[in-house]
Amino acid sequence: MRLTNALAILTLCVVSGIGPARAQMAQGDAKRGQELSQRVCSGCHSVAPGSAATVNADVPTFAAIANRPDATAERLAGRIIVPHPPMPNVQLTVAEMRDIIAYIVSLKQR
Repeated sequence: MRLTNALAILTLCVVSGIGPARAQMAQGDAKRGQELSQRVCSGCHSVAPGSAATVNADVPTFAAIANRPDATAERLAGRIIVPHPPMPNVQLTVAEMRDIIAYIVSLKQR
C-alpha cells in the first residue's frame, strides 16, 4: 500500500512539476523527447512520427500508444516509472521522462 501511494505521488510530481526540477521546466520538450526516444526507446519501439511499422510485433509504436483512448501524461509517466515486462528498467531523470512523455503526447492525432 505504501509503495502504491509513493508511486502515485512520484507520478504526480513528474507530471505536474512539483519538486526540485520545477524551476527548470514546467513541461517537457517534445523535440528533446524525440531525440532521446531515438537513443533509448527505439530498440523496442518504433518512435518515428507517423510510423506504422513495429520493431517487434508485441511492442506498440509510440504513435499507437499516443492514440490510445486512455493515453494521458499521467498514465504514460506511470508506465515509465513502474516498467512493465518486458520493458527494461531504464533509468531516466525527471526531465528526460517529461521530454519523452511530451513527445509521445505530441503524436496524438487530433
